[in-house]
Amino acid sequence: MKYLDEYRQADAVHNVLAEIRRAVTRPWVLMEVCGGQTHSLIRHGLDKLLPDEVELVHGPGCPVCVTPLELIDKALALAARPDIIFTSYGDMLRVPGSYIYGDDGTIMANDLFSVKSRGGDVRIVYSPLDALQIARDHPDKTVVFFAIGFETTAPANAMAVQQAAREGLDNFCALVSHVTVPPAIAAIMESPQTRVNAFLAAGHVCTIMGVEEYRGLAAKYRVPIVVTGFEPLDLAHGILRSVRQLESGRHEVENAYARAVPDQGNLAAQAVMADIFEVCDRAWRGLGEIPLSGYRLRQQYARYDAERRFPDIGQMLTLESNLCQSGLVLQGLLKPDQCPAFGKQCTPLTPLGATMVSGEGACAAYYKYGRLYG
Repeated sequence: MKYLDEYRQADAVHNVLAEIRRAVTRPWVLMEVCGGQTHSLIRHGLDKLLPDEVELVHGPGCPVCVTPLELIDKALALAARPDIIFTSYGDMLRVPGSYIYGDDGTIMANDLFSVKSRGGDVRIVYSPLDALQIARDHPDKTVVFFAIGFETTAPANAMAVQQAAREGLDNFCALVSHVTVPPAIAAIMESPQTRVNAFLAAGHVCTIMGVEEYRGLAAKYRVPIVVTGFEPLDLAHGILRSVRQLESGRHEVENAYARAVPDQGNLAAQAVMADIFEVCDRAWRGLGEIPLSGYRLRQQYARYDAERRFPDIGQMLTLESNLCQSGLVLQGLLKPDQCPAFGKQCTPLTPLGATMVSGEGACAAYYKYGRLYG
């Protein structure tokens, strides 16, 4: 196939779905790790077209959704400072922080948009290089970039820090909340509540990191891991390969997205990341702290670390909504439309959690594509 629309042809997808129906003989639960895959699956109704024996659950594959509440609250504290220009991707501006109450006891909006409305200098950027340019243009202010994401966005964010160091641009720093996929898969498999039998791995993460780091996970947990893309035909092929492995008792890593993913990944991107970042323990919203699951800036780049530059933001006392069950959604234990608040107290206009805000959030996908009833 040469063109993208060929991966959306209904006849080709239905042919693969027919293969899945012929291959499956017993119930299996598959988790797609990527929020972009979740949106594609729900948008095209693939989960509804699968045989009853194959169930899809949605994992912690949305970087906005898994950014811990404490980091969101730190972002809000920094963005409110008059000496700071706070920059972020658009999705982050509506992620709710800890609940705050007005004088009359009502819940008040507490996100980066509300900070902006109260006078904070909060700006949407489309690249960390945009944040660097803002720092060049405003030498009297400290520009903070909210560096979130999986291994996919880490190289660009690392390059921004590298460029700032090269230029001696000391009024730039990053609030880093990078996480990595393999430790999250391990955490899900080690949970006593897990129902997952196989994983669809995120193709864009693997374009950076390759597939080798998944082989140990597949062997240790005896779970198939199939790297796949984002179009309907990509996802159908990934599901078919997973089902065939499960039915035959195999647990291997397969690359079903070879047109974009080399087995070794992007070595140049990996080198930039290794120069700027080191592995650390990281808290995930909905999953808790996962050992060695994130990146932080190395000591030689500490002056570009917002948490070190502004130690007064320190430990935050966070307050989650007691109605939001997005943590269970991120663990694959609950479908969004099974949450009592979904579509009622929690909507895109009144989100209780990040999974209803983000363009990759599972709750947002269910709401956007009309899954308002269980």
